[in-house]
Amino acid sequence: MTFQFKPVMIVFVFVLGWTLCCLGQTPPPPPVLDTGASAGDAVPGSVSGTVVDQSGAVVAGAHVKLTSGNQSQDAVSGGDGEFSFANAAPGAFQLTITAAGFATQTSSGILAAGETSIVLRIALSVATNVSEVQVSLTQTEVAEEEIRVEEKQRVLGAIPNFYVSYVPDAAPLTPKQKFKLAWKTVIDPFTFAVVGGAAGVEQAQNHFSGYGQGAQGYAKRFGAGYADTVAGTFVGAAILPALLKQDPRYFYKGTGSVGSRFMYAVANAFICKGDNGRWQVNYSNILGSLAAGGISNLYYPAQDRNGAGLTFENGAIGLGTTAIANLFQEFIVRKLTPRTHGHDPAKP
Repeated sequence: MTFQFKPVMIVFVFVLGWTLCCLGQTPPPPPVLDTGASAGDAVPGSVSGTVVDQSGAVVAGAHVKLTSGNQSQDAVSGGDGEFSFANAAPGAFQLTITAAGFATQTSSGILAAGETSIVLRIALSVATNVSEVQVSLTQTEVAEEEIRVEEKQRVLGAIPNFYVSYVPDAAPLTPKQKFKLAWKTVIDPFTFAVVGGAAGVEQAQNHFSGYGQGAQGYAKRFGAGYADTVAGTFVGAAILPALLKQDPRYFYKGTGSVGSRFMYAVANAFICKGDNGRWQVNYSNILGSLAAGGISNLYYPAQDRNGAGLTFENGAIGLGTTAIANLFQEFIVRKLTPRTHGHDPAKP
């Protein structure tokens, strides 16, 4: 039998041979992409340095900004003027340093992969144009400003009302300021008017008859009354408060029930704020009243002196007068003192 090749068989044999040939070859490796960088290029480095001024003294609190490519980091120089950036991206970088009172300074460089770049010293120069100045008042300056307000407080525009504060957390007074406030009080024209009026009443009633009558008697009564005022003011509101570190002012309450305000006002004849802001026994007022009573024995007529009796009597009168004055301050005086309206703690 004769074997005949048909076209389909020829095609089959050709395809089979080509397939076997392809299976016998090793496939080529996948193409390698050229990234233009090696794995080591991604290793970060660090940048550090010290900020100083033109004299070489370190500058603490300077703001340092590191810019590298599209990334930025911020740091603040420490007390030794040093700053440091970890994990800084390799490549070109720029440092921008700013500090209050100094001109902005820049420094640039190139950081290699994994390199630690040390910027030894960056010297800042003083700014020639300062657009912002921050000013903070000392406690003494704050107290001085508050005293200036208090010295303008006058009941009905005439009666001095210096020894009351409408600021509940007012700054404590320095010894110098306590003496200044006392001096302003005793030389105020209204003080002379009150003492003069009281002397006239005493003369009309022939009180302290040992002084006599006429101009001489009036002058003696006026002198005794003014001496009482000066002694009481300086001893109780300046000397003792300075020594005992106590505040001689009455601190207006203005809030709470009528009963609580009443008790607060009366209690303030016996308690006061210390220069440390804490409430304490008002030794200045108590001892000041007794001291003023004792001093009065030096110049009152002999028949009107009563030794310790007069001293304690005048002291008790002084404390009672303080309590009554505080009640007036708490419930009446503020409304009659226009300068205090902006200092009412009951209002925002």
